[in-house]
Amino acid sequence: MKNEHYPTLFSPIQIGSMTIPNRVTMVPTDISSANADGSVNPRVVTYHEEIAKGGCGFIIVGATTPDKVTGRPTVTCLAADEDPLIPGLAHLAEAMHRHGAKCAVQIQHPGRQAAWPRKNLMSASDHVLDVPGSAGHEVIYAESIAQGKSIRAMTVEEIYDLIEKFGEAAWRVQQAGFDSVELHGAHGYLISQFMSPFVNKRNDRFGGSFMGRMRFTMEIVSRMQMKCGKDYPLGIRYSGDEWIEGGRTLDETVKVAKLMEDMGLAYVDISAGIFESPGAVMDPMYYPEGWNTYTAEEVKKHVKIPVITSHSLRNPDYCEKIVAEGKTDMVGMCRQLIADPYWANKARAGNKRDIRRCISCLVGCWQESLMIRRDMRCAINPAVGDERFIHLQPAGKACKVAVIGGGPAGMEAARISALRGHKVTIFEKTGELGGAMLCCCTVPGKSKMRWHADWLRQQVEKLGIEVKYRTEPKAKDLEGFDVVLLAAGGRVVKPDIPGIDLPIVTTFEDVLRCKSTKCEYYPAGKIEPVECGDNVLIWGDHFGAADAAERLGSAGKKVTVVTENRDFAEWMEPVHRDVMLKRFACGNGEGLKSKTYKHPVRIIPSSSILKIKKDGTVLIVNSTFERSEVKTDTVVLAKVEPNDGAYESFLEAGLTVVKIGDSKNVRNVRGAVTDGANVALAIEKDAALNANNELISNLPTGIDFVVRDA
Repeated sequence: MKNEHYPTLFSPIQIGSMTIPNRVTMVPTDISSANADGSVNPRVVTYHEEIAKGGCGFIIVGATTPDKVTGRPTVTCLAADEDPLIPGLAHLAEAMHRHGAKCAVQIQHPGRQAAWPRKNLMSASDHVLDVPGSAGHEVIYAESIAQGKSIRAMTVEEIYDLIEKFGEAAWRVQQAGFDSVELHGAHGYLISQFMSPFVNKRNDRFGGSFMGRMRFTMEIVSRMQMKCGKDYPLGIRYSGDEWIEGGRTLDETVKVAKLMEDMGLAYVDISAGIFESPGAVMDPMYYPEGWNTYTAEEVKKHVKIPVITSHSLRNPDYCEKIVAEGKTDMVGMCRQLIADPYWANKARAGNKRDIRRCISCLVGCWQESLMIRRDMRCAINPAVGDERFIHLQPAGKACKVAVIGGGPAGMEAARISALRGHKVTIFEKTGELGGAMLCCCTVPGKSKMRWHADWLRQQVEKLGIEVKYRTEPKAKDLEGFDVVLLAAGGRVVKPDIPGIDLPIVTTFEDVLRCKSTKCEYYPAGKIEPVECGDNVLIWGDHFGAADAAERLGSAGKKVTVVTENRDFAEWMEPVHRDVMLKRFACGNGEGLKSKTYKHPVRIIPSSSILKIKKDGTVLIVNSTFERSEVKTDTVVLAKVEPNDGAYESFLEAGLTVVKIGDSKNVRNVRGAVTDGANVALAIEKDAALNANNELISNLPTGIDFVVRDA
């Protein structure tokens, strides 16, 4: 029966011997959550099983190494290099099969981009590698500087040894009961290193011509077919355009697809980029939905086997459109299914407003996990890697919970508290919920943050949570609440220097304030954003400073950023930072077509401001006490500190109060959401503050921590 909402998206498709129930694919990602030996554990099973429960038709388990000794893409990736790993892989396949999904394992050797081992890494050719956006980046210690990683060319003997290991890994996956195997030939990993004219500079049988560069892949395919049978469906994921001079372009991508079809592959999975140009690989917030679809559309014109497209697919309307128009056969999602494993079920039911759309922040799933050798998390979905949030336990007895502040921390805490049965009231000092997320609405390329703000606002409404706008309660107003959560966010720092109160001085919050009255949540009486002059100086180094620089730079202003750090935005997720700095230099991210800046953004590092004069002259001093002046029309303050002024008064009044989000520590959206989620799990009738002034509950029987008089 056809689905009434998305009839093409939820129609079956044949891939080799597999009948896939719908066109939704989980394209592979490394969740780095296996055991240290690469074996499957409950975390890996649960993660993939939830996606199968969520209705995804074809699930490709990512980044499974055929040889742990020479290369793991992350330190705890899956492995298929030993027979004792087969039973665990079988449990994983069964978990997906019992919910109707077909499943594959992606075999990936990282080569030069291995996270482990760190040294003696191999590739198609000798070179020095510098890919700070990759999980296999060079490790730079606190007192060291970047040197680049020395990479060596594989010998022919090593190549054939690894070809055999790829074949053995595929056989193990087949024995475990998976429906298919996919080769990872994208993003600069080992197969890609041989395929890419940018990386492969060999002059033997495995380099040179197109067929020479494809020989490694072809030999692997032949070996897998010999071990698994030619009817066993094989696929390959590779980049449609590597977005680097000397790399593969779309013309050669078509040749690769035709060659793979001739060799008997069942499908091709078209990605983008190489880690020397990380924007196209990871497509951060700046990239519009489906920006890479054109590559799959072109490949599809030349082959009969199914084609999968991916990159920033979020909206089921768009996904239905590109499948129905024949631009692709299947839509591939990765981060979207991390943020919401139940995307397919919600879309099929026509409930797209309830989809928690990925905001492409790359914080939980990359910067704060795989990049630093931890298992994967998600900035907006606390259940990833933490099963406490999959099946929320109802509270033993309902509590009255006050949440002071309606930003991401406050709304997430309110959401989970309400789901557990508590009665929640949010006190918000402005006329709308959203907090710091709303500062991104006016920043070109950053409006995806609004998606999560809207989703949380919808959940607050759906759960019937009371919201008191334009209210800043005092301690006496909160006496009837069992628990108080201070989630008031951060506040802009106003240093005590001459000129700080001049009319030309404003804050990033005033500059970035949204003025769109089309938003359903836009409050009446909202103050208009501050208009800046042509020359703007921004003082600070956090999200407010970066977003203000991007907002004003894109508007044609001449922007100068003063930071006390040795470089600007070193805290930022590295792929976002790479694209941002290219835009600051009047360029763009690879594959981006957004408007470029009229003037480059100037950065003054290791410096601070001493004085602001009435005529707009700003006196600056650097770390060696050298002074300079900058003439500006507007000074934007962008330093942020926790807004926790009410905390001590709440404690003194005897309230059970804890700080969460930026009120506790100025971080990012993941820090805020995680704080809110964690504290909401601790709220019970017996909850109290421990010796660290953190909320705890459910202590062992007989443990009493009630504070008594001395």
